[in-house]
Amino acid sequence: MQFSAAQIAAIINASAEGDTSVTVDSFGKIEEARAGQLSFLANPKYEDFLYSTGASIIIINHSQVLKQPVQATLLRVPDAYSAFATLLDTYQQLKTQQLVGIQDHVYIDSSATLGKNIYVAAFAYIGEKVNIGDDVKIFPHVFIGNNVSIGDNSIIHPGVKIYRDCVIGSNVTIHAGTVIGSDGFGFAPQVDGTFKKVPQIGNVVIENNVEVGANATIDRATIGSTIIREGAKLDNLIQVAHNVEVGNNSVIAAQAGVSGSTKIGNNVMIGGQAGIVGHIQIADGAKINAQSGVSKSIKFPNTIVTGSPAHEYAAALRSQALNRKLPELEKRLSDLERVIRLLKADQEDGQTTT
Repeated sequence: MQFSAAQIAAIINASAEGDTSVTVDSFGKIEEARAGQLSFLANPKYEDFLYSTGASIIIINHSQVLKQPVQATLLRVPDAYSAFATLLDTYQQLKTQQLVGIQDHVYIDSSATLGKNIYVAAFAYIGEKVNIGDDVKIFPHVFIGNNVSIGDNSIIHPGVKIYRDCVIGSNVTIHAGTVIGSDGFGFAPQVDGTFKKVPQIGNVVIENNVEVGANATIDRATIGSTIIREGAKLDNLIQVAHNVEVGNNSVIAAQAGVSGSTKIGNNVMIGGQAGIVGHIQIADGAKINAQSGVSKSIKFPNTIVTGSPAHEYAAALRSQALNRKLPELEKRLSDLERVIRLLKADQEDGQTTT
């Protein structure tokens, strides 16, 4: 697909400088782009490439001051990175919209309801009483269990497994290998030392505009629902346990784990490899640094925590500063002890002489 600078400017609401009839058919990083490609400049570290790149069109910030002439057509926007993301999203939507129809070697139960303009790739399985909305894209080897509902414009990538009774909203993207609705980790200890499985009879509800990365697992609730609220973004390799709630527009980075029945507020940011215990609450706007271990509720909005066990960020920085001074403090303490010993020795000598 080819797009002119004028067409792209209309999509991202940009003001153009240069030849608006020039066209591009692909994207390239500014440091290595060639003619016929579009790039962007958001990080000042790459500004020198603005004057040497082969890109035909470059998206830049309104605030960017040119130090020398630029060969490419420039599209100025308030935020180049955000505009580039919008453009990539539009491009991807155009590509996926072309996928329509049901391929061979697909199983679709006769009781399933399918929307308009859907795409179902080979070796997908769609169970009983499944309800799939319009313009949904289902890629190879996807399993969709009985009574699952999937909203309009959602994309289910290869190898995703969605267990029975789960609800997937509209405009949801679930990446390859993710498992939605597997059993929560519930086992009751018995008097003989064994464990009896607690049946997990709830489901998972993923609201609209959520994205879940590859090879993530979201467990079904014991009773009720595990809920991922609207606009949340989950990275790859995340574990969300039974009865967890993740709030609106919260983001969780790779390899983080959230234990059962924890409630995460809105606009929370959780760094990679963070661990959160069960049955606690995380206040709106909280930020949990990477590799933090959160063992108790974060009660106040916009709190930043770090470390394991996690504690308030500013206090953690003070502790780190003190830790760095420990060798110096130890030396000063040793010097003081030596001075005290000398003073005591002098005092004892004086008493003996008297």
